[in-house]
Amino acid sequence: MYKTTHQYFVYILASKKNGVLYIGVTNDLKRRLMEHKSKIVRGFTSRYNVDKLVYFEQFTNINEAIKREKRLKKWNRQWKIELIEKDNPDWRDLGESWREKIG
Repeated sequence: MYKTTHQYFVYILASKKNGVLYIGVTNDLKRRLMEHKSKIVRGFTSRYNVDKLVYFEQFTNINEAIKREKRLKKWNRQWKIELIEKDNPDWRDLGESWREKIG
């Protein structure tokens, strides 16, 4: 018998550098990013063109991921910007290499 390891991600999307931010949690970051980029779900991210992956963290426990997501959402904007810029000072789209042809 083998043990499967689950993966969960807390991520931050931006519309552009210092633009609108969105924080979410998912078990499939690539799929979720493609959903945001293709704007198949109408809502905040499609309305404000928030589809650039600028930060993410990985977890093996969904409860820890949700706890982190909620904590980050309560942070003030400057703390979020500092978190992004610590590892991604140019606000590169970290998911760009995953981009597939989106119809």
